[in-house]
Amino acid sequence: MIRALRLLRRRLIGSVFVLLIVVVGSFALLEAAPGDAVDAYIVSTGGDAGLVEALRQRWGLDQSEPTRLANYLWALAHLDLGRSVAFSRPIRDVILERLPATLLLMGSATALSFGLGSLLGVVAGARPGSPRDRILSIGSLALYAVPGFWLGLVLSVVFAVQLRWLPIAGIETIASGKTGLARAADIARHLVLPVAALGFIYLALYLRMMRAGMAEVWRQDFVRALVARGIPRRRIVIRHVARNALLPLVTMLGLQSAQMLGGSVVIESVFSVPGLGRLAQEAVADRDTPLLLGIILVSAVLVILVNLAVDIAYAFLDPRVGDGEARA
Repeated sequence: MIRALRLLRRRLIGSVFVLLIVVVGSFALLEAAPGDAVDAYIVSTGGDAGLVEALRQRWGLDQSEPTRLANYLWALAHLDLGRSVAFSRPIRDVILERLPATLLLMGSATALSFGLGSLLGVVAGARPGSPRDRILSIGSLALYAVPGFWLGLVLSVVFAVQLRWLPIAGIETIASGKTGLARAADIARHLVLPVAALGFIYLALYLRMMRAGMAEVWRQDFVRALVARGIPRRRIVIRHVARNALLPLVTMLGLQSAQMLGGSVVIESVFSVPGLGRLAQEAVADRDTPLLLGIILVSAVLVILVNLAVDIAYAFLDPRVGDGEARA
């Protein structure tokens, strides 16, 4: 436990520098892009040069880039994300409204892809080269090659438009008045299609990784010794082969968190889920740089937290991992 806490402390210290690099790099890239919030506002509403100058002064866009970066970093040091130009509200409030939908979508998709993918990987890797192994391997490869947005559109057409089994968009029924379990069930029905579209792609990846890891473990000497001793194959698969093949999947779970978050942007747009993905799309359309910086920062924090949890889990699963780093 103490070793895990030391490892967590070192990761947290390093995360501060990672977030600083993310903020400064994102600010520089957004400043290099053409146009700003005033340009987007004038295009949509119109106005003269006097209005443009007044808006730039009101929103602080008349200052130099280093000055605005310094002001933004000083505000972040006080946990202030600033004020959204497009929404005319504090960015923290806007993000907190959209964050639960993204977390629910990502968490459900991660649980689906990791849980079901690992289980199918165990089924395929229990007997490498068998017909079920070949079928699952070919199916996972075909599924992994499908773009997420295309899969989402196909699922919508089949299950929402043609069969009308599930809602086509949104996170819940608008103005339904449902509460408690009824509302939870309504949200679950709305999440079936986006979670399936986001989770199935990564399910195929976990399946193939689990199967490949088990095929490698089967060739180890200790597994051959277990087989020679006459231990039941099911026990060998569950307690020895699958357990040793699971560790790389835990590492991949942390690495895939960033891609899962990026994939949710597309899926939220396809299914009109009011999460961070759609909020980022709106921020880009309105050239709302402070809001977009806030979304990027919150996304980076989410990825770091997931990787911290994975590091802790890995330290408990395999005490040899990170032992020297934790003692330093």
